[in-house]
Amino acid sequence: MDITLAQPRGFCAGVVRAIEIVERALDIYQHPIYVLHEIVHNTYVVNDLKKRGAVFVETLDEVPQGAICIFSAHGVATTIVKDAKQRQLEVIDATCPLVTKVHSQAQRYAKKGFEIIIIGHPGHPEVEGTQGSVEGIVHVLSTVEEVKDLQVIDSERVAYVTQTTLSVDDTRDVIEALTARFPKIQGPDLSDICYATQNRQNAVSQLAADIEVLLVVGSNNSSNSNRLREVGENAKIPSYLIENANDLQDQWFINKPKVGVTAGASAPEILIEEVLERLASLELSNVTTMPGKAETTTFSIPVELLRK
Repeated sequence: MDITLAQPRGFCAGVVRAIEIVERALDIYQHPIYVLHEIVHNTYVVNDLKKRGAVFVETLDEVPQGAICIFSAHGVATTIVKDAKQRQLEVIDATCPLVTKVHSQAQRYAKKGFEIIIIGHPGHPEVEGTQGSVEGIVHVLSTVEEVKDLQVIDSERVAYVTQTTLSVDDTRDVIEALTARFPKIQGPDLSDICYATQNRQNAVSQLAADIEVLLVVGSNNSSNSNRLREVGENAKIPSYLIENANDLQDQWFINKPKVGVTAGASAPEILIEEVLERLASLELSNVTTMPGKAETTTFSIPVELLRK
């Protein structure tokens, strides 16, 4: 069995920052430390932080008044920020800086009187946070068909932003459809698309030419992990999204000795190592890492955690 590891894969800078924020808060402050929503969409990471003392909640009603509360990497609506202040919570914001940038873009367009279109998946925490950060009319859509059915007040006063866990390839058709229908629509430069999402999808696209089956390590609720699986499927390669090595099925590899392995942006490397160990137990394996784009992006953590 020849195994090729995608490069880059796994943790992005926003995920590294978010996890470090929780870990530092657990070291500095008296427990419990509350986290609003999963800090990142990965079961292993969340369970590990729970063991260390983090308490994950879905609403602020579950957080005692005056407690420490960390906002997840996906960002929150303005009403959540106001509610936390009213409850006198000590908030530490782990929102990915790239998500914060999307919030700022949407808010700038809204202040100019534009209706906002969010290209993303309805119900995703990041989309809900972006939608809730804007005053005015906001539409959420993810398909060309939805663009055709979209009704706006003024076709010349429309702007769009995108969910960060979607790549240029994911959004291209929708943006083209929006531009065709609303020629004066405004939106961010394509360079504002999350670097990590794009890099990981590019790596899988490149890897697909040399493999016969693709394994994507990531949780089922991870948007970018699901997109990586779809990239493999679009290349006509059997592609599987797995939480960990326990999800592997022997029949996937029958007469398919060339295996590609990648991981979503919130999946830790330890899970990949466990997958490789399991694959090695099935058959003698040769493991290589593909040449790939080096990622050097880092994000600083909040100053309140640096001063402790």
